[in-house]
Order: sequence, then C-alpha cells, then structure tokens
Amino acid sequence: MFSGLPNYFCLFFLSLLLCLITICLAGDPYIYYDWTVSYITASPLGVKQQVIGINGQFPGPILNVTTNWNVVVNVKNDLDEPMLLTWNGIQQRKDSWQDGVSGTNCPIPAGWNWTYEFQVKDQIGSFFYFPSLSFQRAAGGYGGITINNRKIISLPFATPDGDITLFISDWFIKSHKELRQDIENGVSLRAPDSILFNGLGPYRYDNALVSGGIAYLSVHVEPGKTYRLRVHNVGVSTSLNFRIQNHNLLLVETEGSYTVQQNYTSLDIHVGQSYSFLVTLDQNASSDYYIVASPRFVNSSGWSKSVGVAVLHYSNSQGPASGPLPDPPNESDTFFSMSQARSIRWNVSASAARPNPQGSFRYGEITVTDVFVLHNRPAELIEGKPRTTLSGISYLAPSTPLKLAQQFNVPGVFKLDFPNKMMNRPAKVDTSIINGTYKAFVEIIFQNNDTTVQSYHLDGYAFFVVGMDYGLWTENSRSTYNKWDGVARCTTQVFPGAWTAILVFLDNDGIWNLRAQNLDSWYLGQETYISVVNPETTDKNDVPLPANVIYCGALSPLQKDQAHRVNFSGAPSLKKPIKLIFVAFVLALIGSFMR
Repeated sequence: MFSGLPNYFCLFFLSLLLCLITICLAGDPYIYYDWTVSYITASPLGVKQQVIGINGQFPGPILNVTTNWNVVVNVKNDLDEPMLLTWNGIQQRKDSWQDGVSGTNCPIPAGWNWTYEFQVKDQIGSFFYFPSLSFQRAAGGYGGITINNRKIISLPFATPDGDITLFISDWFIKSHKELRQDIENGVSLRAPDSILFNGLGPYRYDNALVSGGIAYLSVHVEPGKTYRLRVHNVGVSTSLNFRIQNHNLLLVETEGSYTVQQNYTSLDIHVGQSYSFLVTLDQNASSDYYIVASPRFVNSSGWSKSVGVAVLHYSNSQGPASGPLPDPPNESDTFFSMSQARSIRWNVSASAARPNPQGSFRYGEITVTDVFVLHNRPAELIEGKPRTTLSGISYLAPSTPLKLAQQFNVPGVFKLDFPNKMMNRPAKVDTSIINGTYKAFVEIIFQNNDTTVQSYHLDGYAFFVVGMDYGLWTENSRSTYNKWDGVARCTTQVFPGAWTAILVFLDNDGIWNLRAQNLDSWYLGQETYISVVNPETTDKNDVPLPANVIYCGALSPLQKDQAHRVNFSGAPSLKKPIKLIFVAFVLALIGSFMR
C-alpha cells in the first residue's frame, strides 16, 4: 500500500499507529455489578422481619473502586413497588441522569431492571448508596462506596493495615410501609427499637436492656496495627454519637475530603454523614472493647434501649467485653456538638483526587453571586395533609421527572421560581425549584426552626461548610465564616434553633437534588432541586439522554413495552465497542501497510 516510501517514514507511521492503539486501550477501567434488590428475611433484633437486601445481603455489597473508574451497575427490582438507587456523594459530573432520585429518573418498576453507568470522576473517599423512594431506606437496601486514591497520589497518612466499613442506623421493627403510613397520617416517629451496626443488633452489654439471642457485630483486629474505619449514618432520623472504648479516633476524611488530622474520643455523626477514622490497636486486650453508637439530642426516657453496641475483638483478647459503656457526651451541653463540628477542617495541603493540594481552590477569595436563605419548620397541615417545607414550599414530585421534562420541553411540570428568602405568604405545596446560574458561586444558609437536628444534602457537588451558630442568621454572621479551611462535603447538620452556611460553585450542569436527609422530613416535602444549565450548548462534555432511559408521566407513550425487562448487564458499554472498532481499523491499516 505504501511501497516506495522511505523507511524512516514507514517507521514513524508504524510508531504513530501503535501510540494510537495504546492511547485507545489506556482509558479508565470499567467495573461491572449485577444486583438484585429484593425483600429478604432477617432478625436484627431477634424478631423476624422483612428487610431490603441486595443479592441476598443486608447491608448490600461495597462498591470498591478507584478515582476515575467507570461503574456499571445493573439493578433488578424484585420488590413489590417501584424503586431507585441513589449514590450519596457521587457527583455524577454532567450526568444527573444517573443520580437515581425522583427528579432525575423514572422509578424502576417492580420486575424491571435498569443499568446505571457513571464515572467516579475526580473523587476519593467514603460514601454510600441507598434506595431513594417511598421511605425504603428504613428497610435497608444501603451499602458502602469506597473510592481509593490512584497510585500516583499518596495518602496523607501511612497506609492502614486494614479497611473496615461500619453502617450505624436507627432501626424500627415496623416495616417501611407502616412507617410511611404513620408519617402520612401525621404520626411522628417514636424512639427507634434499637441502633444497628451493619444490620445487626446490640451486644448484650446489659441483661435488663438487651434481650438474649440477638446476633451482634464483632470486628476482629490484630494488636499493634492501625485500621481505617469508614463510618456511615444510614439511619432514618437519629443523630448518633460514635465511640470505641479506650481508643482514640483519628479523623482523616469525610465525604471525599481529607481533613486536618485530629483525635476524638467520640464524634457525633448525623443522618447521611460519612467519616473515616484511623484507629490504632494499642490496648492490652485484657478483654474485648465496646464500639458504641448512641442517640443524640433526645430527652425521652423511651430512648434508653436505643443504643447500638458492637465489639472490637483483638486476636489476643483475654475475655468478652463487660462493664459499663463508655460515657456519651453530656446531653445538656448544647454547644459540645457544634464546637466539635466547627473543629472539622479541610487539610489544605493534602492532595486528593488530583495531585494539586485541596487548598489550591481558594474558595474564600471568590465573590458570592447568589444568596439563598432556606428556612424549615416542623411538619404542618397544608391543604389538610401533614407536610414539611423549605422557605414555605413543600415540594411535590411530579409524575414526569424534572430532567426528562427539561429534555423534552414538557410544559407545566415545574417552575424555576424558588425564592431566595422566606416569603410573607402561607405555606404551599408546589414543584418549585432553584434556577441556578452556571458557574455561579452560591451562598446557602439553612435556618433550622425545628426542634430536632436536620441534615441537608446536595447531589452533584461538594460544598464548603463555612459557618454555624445558634440563633437567627443575619448578614453580620458572615464575619464568623471560615474562609480558608472549611471542610468540603455533601451533607451538613443544622442544629435546632441554629443556622449553617455553605458555599458552592455551580460548575456541574444538570438538575440536582437539595434535600433533608432525615427521612420523615424528606418524605413530607422538605426538598427542592437546583437546575444548572450550561449556556454553551455546544459543550461536548454534556452527557446525552441514556439509550436505556425509562419514560413515565407525560412521556409514558415513548416507553416501549418489555424494553427493560431483559438482563443486559453482560453486554459491554457502548464506549468499549467504539474502542474495539477503532483498534480494528488501525490494525487493518497496519496490515495494508505491511503488504
């Protein structure tokens, strides 16, 4: 084909083609999962009950990946009702189609399957997934997400000897369907029946408080070694204090950000939050040690049985754990937890997903372009039904997801008129969302007028927690902001009668859920969405409508019957055949050249 050309040109051409093949095959890895979400029978508290498992596991399997990997999860819904999985803290860069909440996706009907495909782009750290609809998280269906550093980026601490994931959660013997029915009828959640560790009930530390025959978690460790513990509060609505008897907790990471390394004897972990600790096994192992998760910000005596207890078991332990539990914080000290929260700071010198230090993004020097002050209130009757609100608006999820309505220009589904501040008008039910400006730097203040701690989460982003205090936020409150090393995370707590301020850079186009993590508040309407549209519509990085999208609501006629009832998870991603076609083309060129 190329006869007569000089040898040096031929060698150059061959080298070029080989480089193209190398580049083509050197993309970010793919990892595949097949999950069946179904009811299974378990006995967390010694009583058989129906829980939601994944592939027969409760909790579900851990997604263990590395920065920039592509994750493909084929989810088969074997429940008796529609469901979605959401990936708490995964930013889904420019791809809110994969977010798995009611505003972005049609539910996966019972008996159907749907495949999520997303990249953990430029992220590290500890996160979790859970079912996002119909109070289902109260029945389980959750599991961990661990995103490891790439090898070229070192950890800001010595490599631990082991990695352990712990899920702590309040738990009810009532089913999630009964709990949501209570909420709909205006019946507040009572004290949970117990606190679970990894789906298991408490160790029998007190015969009067804990029944016999309950399986408990025993964490087996080796003396002298250091372990990384990733702790997630995946519960319904209870803030929990986490502690390990006679052991320090060295905080190193929260929700994708490395923190200034500080020792704590205990830490309050609020609903939806995730933390990583290094724990060194430096005790004499005269016995096992208690691992405790106990409720915070509760006063009722009915909570006395609601303590989760697991066991830390050294390989050379000389006996079972016994005696009193390690003391919790003083419940009457209302400033303890807030002071502790303020002490959690960003490690500005550490590298995370990228080799540049976290602190190179100098958020405190960026001019704020938009301000939203969001007020909540306790549940109230609106149109005769109990509802919760943000700034006087209780979100009504439309039958057509916001993202689909935006894609197909379906009129009347939502309004881009969510107010910047509380309006002087009666509370209402509406599908009102925030009209975000692409690449705006936004200040959001959460004002908690409720009597309980509320956690708030924003999908698609990590935001900077810059301030919190008791009382009413005013513009003078900005003088207290941390403008240097406020931690970047995706879920923050707001204490009762207090405010929390965050800053967020809206550089991720899509429609993103802003919600209360407490299930009772979320279920009754305490959420909204932020629409972020890139005006440069020619941006090739925007992810198009997935080929396997499920249609519902006003777009139901577009849905092909049976289209998503087949198991297609064994099929490769569309991106991989494209690469293979390209490689075949290059090889054909080489073959022609060699003839």
